[in-house]
Amino acid sequence: MKYTKEMKLVLNRLCLLICCSLLLACSVHEDKLPIFGERTVNGTDTVYHRIAPFRFVDQDSAVIDNGTFLDKIYVADFFFTTCRTICPIMKTEMLRVYEATREMPDVLILSHTIDPEYDTVALLHDFAKRLGVESNRWHFVTGAKDSIYKIAQTSYFATAMEDRTEPDGFIHSGAFLLIDKKGRIRGKYDGTKEDDVNRLIVDIKRLRGEVAQ
Repeated sequence: MKYTKEMKLVLNRLCLLICCSLLLACSVHEDKLPIFGERTVNGTDTVYHRIAPFRFVDQDSAVIDNGTFLDKIYVADFFFTTCRTICPIMKTEMLRVYEATREMPDVLILSHTIDPEYDTVALLHDFAKRLGVESNRWHFVTGAKDSIYKIAQTSYFATAMEDRTEPDGFIHSGAFLLIDKKGRIRGKYDGTKEDDVNRLIVDIKRLRGEVAQ
């Protein structure tokens, strides 16, 4: 069968259209962020690791639990107010996240103190006030020490513990954890590095687009 010039042109256009569609499909797939943690298969369903149930109190004495973040994306971290090493850098970087998500009502921030004996509700209130942040968007929470350490290590896969050999008596990671609306970890970032926090801000936008699909 001989192809006319017009038929070849149509075929070329069809091939180009198919290639573009494949590239677009790949791009959409790559746009989805990974899901961290172990997963199990239950029949035809895949069950992913999720943040365990928790109940803490924030800087306004409000009870903060998983329900607070229902249908919300949030960024979690662990800190303490008297930290003189990485915490000041982390809070400067988290402020950038706070500002970048100002027009995103479905994005919140959750900061857990790992020194609840010193970081009282009143002290966290003053700390948040000095940062100039709104409590309905950025929750600074305290609670039972064991509960905070456990959820850090087993739910968020973050380091948080007492260590008297450290300058300030505690050791914790500088990680920022990106949690989706289903309570799953979708990203882990170094909260002391500007480039990594820039990537987090981009990934928040990607995740919002993903859940909107």
